[in-house]
Amino acid sequence: MTLVTFWFVVITVLWTGFLVLEGFDFGVGMLHGVVGRDEPGRRVAIATIGPLWDGNEVWLIVAAAGMFAAFPGWYATMFSGFYLVFLLLLVALIARGVSFEFRGSRESVRWRRTWDAAMTGGSLLAPLLIGVALGNLLHGVPIAADQEYSGSFVDLLNAYSLFTGVTVVLLCLLHGASFLVLKTNGEVHQRAVGVARRVAPVTAAAVLGFAVWTLASADNGLWAVVPAVVAVLAVAAAAWLVAKHRDGFAFAATACTMAAVVVSIFVGLYPRVMVSTLGSATDLTVTNTSSSSYTLQLMTIVAAIFFPVVLAYQGWTYYVFRRRIGSAPAAAAAAGPTATARDPEG
Repeated sequence: MTLVTFWFVVITVLWTGFLVLEGFDFGVGMLHGVVGRDEPGRRVAIATIGPLWDGNEVWLIVAAAGMFAAFPGWYATMFSGFYLVFLLLLVALIARGVSFEFRGSRESVRWRRTWDAAMTGGSLLAPLLIGVALGNLLHGVPIAADQEYSGSFVDLLNAYSLFTGVTVVLLCLLHGASFLVLKTNGEVHQRAVGVARRVAPVTAAAVLGFAVWTLASADNGLWAVVPAVVAVLAVAAAAWLVAKHRDGFAFAATACTMAAVVVSIFVGLYPRVMVSTLGSATDLTVTNTSSSSYTLQLMTIVAAIFFPVVLAYQGWTYYVFRRRIGSAPAAAAAAGPTATARDPEG
């Protein structure tokens, strides 16, 4: 395996890791007002991701930074061509992040409802936009011979990319519901079970449609078939496991589904990184967008040193906050001493 191919795999792993970990965060953000029909219930739902969400978002930063360093041509074309998509994504992530910090700072129903709406809207818009962006990589966008994006925002709103965005949103809903089932007790747990059961068949149908459509768009033979089949089998298993109350296995199945969906896009792309609708001659590939061999060697050394440290720290964080949450006092404790101090109801 060449360093260029190795770093394409690394970028795939980073995007996959981000959507697997942040996917259930997005799902909980969308569902916190559904499973928590009163303020204590909403605090319980939010507390399940309180210690985790900001660490999970680091994967997005590292994925973008890795693209910038390893494939500057890819980064330049994608982030300039998809500028409005990523600007809206940034707004959604900011609104969502601020809502975690601000919603408990006042004892006002209207204040909390405003930030709850920001959390729900940001958690919905972010995965939709990410799915649209990733879908466009494989569907294709107008790219000129100078590797410049020559289309408009409307060109990004094609059927395949929008369907990919909707599929990612549905997966986040199921992933988040499965996480809430795994992490809560009491009424929030029961409502999360109901949501997971209702969302599971719709998500399974969307993943099946995505898999078929992706295989029709990709041209990588068996390599493209494998992750698509895994995605369909995993989401079917998730739907069955949710119905059988196998909480841990159901969450693992939704994580596997999310990973397989993301991997199927990147496998369908390789050795391209962006498909051009103006002809294969202007496709962006791992070769014509990569950094120098020396840069990739240096990045490999740095990644080999620090990536295991990051994984170990994040794994330790998940271990520390592994317990279920079933009451408002427990939710306040899980959110940390700052949240407890500023929220007397906790």
